[in-house]
Amino acid sequence: MYITCLDLEGVLVPEIWIAFSEETGIKDLRLTTRDISDYNKLMNYRLKILKENKLGLKQIQDVIAKIKPLPGAKEFITELRSICQVIILSDTFTQFAKPLMEQLDMPTIFCNELIVGKDGMIENFKMRQENGKFHAVKALQSIGFKTIASGDSFNDLAMIKQSQAGFLFRSTDKIIADNPDIPAFTEYTELLEAIKKQITL
Repeated sequence: MYITCLDLEGVLVPEIWIAFSEETGIKDLRLTTRDISDYNKLMNYRLKILKENKLGLKQIQDVIAKIKPLPGAKEFITELRSICQVIILSDTFTQFAKPLMEQLDMPTIFCNELIVGKDGMIENFKMRQENGKFHAVKALQSIGFKTIASGDSFNDLAMIKQSQAGFLFRSTDKIIADNPDIPAFTEYTELLEAIKKQITL
């Protein structure tokens, strides 16, 4: 039995931090896991910028409220869920994810947690576990599932390589070039067809 594990941002919905960067005009908030492979370093950098600019959770959630799934994403995940189980493995946070999951008909998501002060400022973040996507895939395999994984960033590579089949989706030229053994797609129809083919092997 297969479970497909998908990244969220860049695969199903736009990058939250890029949207927030555009809203605030703070260019450094555009950096994502496509740019910086060390997620802890990236998040600490983001929190420093938020603190310097006195920006809290509400300001980010107000931007998230305007975000819609990428064109075709809802149809893709609906069809995918009709042929196999799907789990979204994301390094985003529960405080960010809920309105986005509602727009995708509430698929299961494993993600992380923000630590927010009474004043609404984000004080820190709590990872579910380090390298959580990889360990989630390993855990699913340990209880008898085969996994298919797809994502676009550095932090998706471990789960992709651990899975029985893995695909890059709308990734960067550098990540694609550095991982020529991983099939790379840009259209949902291509990704869906590749997943279907793996399931029927």
